[in-house]
Amino acid sequence: MRPSAVQPYSFRPVVAQDLPLLGAWLERPHVAEWWDDTDDKLAEIREAMTDPSTRPFMAALDGRPIGYIQCYDPHLEADHPYRDQPKGTLGIDQFIGEPELVGIGHGSRLIAAFVDGLFRQGAARILTDPDPRNARAIRAYEKAGFRAFDSRTTIYGDALMMARDAPDSPAGNDAPKRLA
Repeated sequence: MRPSAVQPYSFRPVVAQDLPLLGAWLERPHVAEWWDDTDDKLAEIREAMTDPSTRPFMAALDGRPIGYIQCYDPHLEADHPYRDQPKGTLGIDQFIGEPELVGIGHGSRLIAAFVDGLFRQGAARILTDPDPRNARAIRAYEKAGFRAFDSRTTIYGDALMMARDAPDSPAGNDAPKRLA
């Protein structure tokens, strides 16, 4: 996806030359708080570069790399805990690596731009699972159109399950319903 006058965000697949920058971002306090164990996370990104179930991307603002975003298909992993989601569901995880760009609206706009691209490619639902204590991430996902629908405990700890359905899906924007 290329930036435009209206859409300043672009996404390209992660390549080996991106790993040092990703490693540096993973060590920054605002990222490390939620993406702990830098060596393991960097190894997971490296592995995702060749894993057909996960697609890792560099996120750029006006051509400048500012963060990381990945999408994955939970139905391509036999034991994935989110296989209970409808076919056509993709999960996402992301972070903004540049601290001066955090908390000023880039997260929600970047997420929305990426998700809109996934919908154009045929995804029916996009799922994410932030830590329930990560208020900044939850707010960014809400501003990008996601709604909470469940709470779960995963191998990474507690997760607030959030989703956004494609506008043309049978569920439309009415599902998932917000938790009470």
